[in-house]
Amino acid sequence: MESSKLLIALFVFQVFFPCHMSIQAAAENSDLFREYIRAEFNNVKFTDVPIDSNVEFHFILSFAIDYDSTSGSPSPTNRKFNVFWDSDNLSPSQVSSIKSTHSNVKVALSIGGDSVGDSYAYFDPSSVDSWVSNTVSSLTNIIQEYHMDGIDIDYEHFNADPDTFAECIGKLVKTLKDNGVISFASIAPFDDDDVQSHYKALWQSYGDLIDYVNFQFYAYDQGTTVSQFISYFNTQSSNYNGGKVLASFISDGSGGLTPENSFFTACSRLKSENKLHEIFVWSADDSKRNGFRYEKQSQALLAISH
Repeated sequence: MESSKLLIALFVFQVFFPCHMSIQAAAENSDLFREYIRAEFNNVKFTDVPIDSNVEFHFILSFAIDYDSTSGSPSPTNRKFNVFWDSDNLSPSQVSSIKSTHSNVKVALSIGGDSVGDSYAYFDPSSVDSWVSNTVSSLTNIIQEYHMDGIDIDYEHFNADPDTFAECIGKLVKTLKDNGVISFASIAPFDDDDVQSHYKALWQSYGDLIDYVNFQFYAYDQGTTVSQFISYFNTQSSNYNGGKVLASFISDGSGGLTPENSFFTACSRLKSENKLHEIFVWSADDSKRNGFRYEKQSQALLAISH
C-alpha cells in the first residue's frame, strides 16, 4: 500500500514539474568541444582544424547578420539574414565534406555578433511577430543550404528591451526546433549589465530550449587568475542555473584566463568537481597562427574518461 502511494506521488510530481526541473538538474562532465570559425578571410578551412574522434565537435560559423552584405557600408534589412563569413573557404559543399569525413562533427551558425563593417550590429526588431516570421524564413534557407545542425545567438547590442529579445529569440528557437530545422541551440552572453539583462530574460522564459551557454569568459580582464576564473564560472553557472555553461578562451590571448596562464589548470579543477561541461574557443582564425595547439589540448582533456 505504501509503495503504491509512493508511485502515485512520483507520478504527480513528474506531471506538474516536467520541464523546469530538468533544466535545473546538475549537468555532468561532457566531451563537447566547440570552435567559432569566422569572417577574417585568412583562408582558414574546416580541414585545418584538428578534430579528435573521441569528442563531439561543433564548428560555429560566424556570423549571419540581418544586414545588407552587398554594399560598402552595410545597412539593416527587414530581418533578411546574409552570410558574413568566408563562404569561399567555408562553403556548403565543405560543410558536407567535413561532416561526412568526421561523423562526430556538427555545424551551427551564429547570428548577430559585435559589429558589421565599422558599426555595431544591433538587435532591432520592428515587432515580435514580424521579426520571428521573417527570421525563421531567412535562417531556414541558410541552415538548409549549408547543411547545418544548430544555431548560436550572439547579439551584443540592443535596440529592444529584454522581454522583447526573450520573446523574439525564444520563439525563433522553438519554431526552428519544432520544424526540424535545428537540433540544438546556444547563447553567447558575457559579463555586461545590458547584455546579461537580455540573456537572463531569455533564459528565464525559454531556458528549456537552450542547450548550451557559450559564456565569453575571455571578455573578463586580461590576466584573470585561476581562482578568479573559477569564481566567474560558478557565478555564471548560477545565473544560467541548470544550463551547460562552457569554459572558454580566446586564441589571441587578449582577455580572460589564457592557455599560457593556466586555463587548463582551471579546467582540470572544474572537471574534478564534475563541473566541466564543455569547452569552446574563439576562434579558429586566430588559432591557425599557432597550429591549433590549444584545440588539441582542449580535446585531449575532454576525451579523458569521466
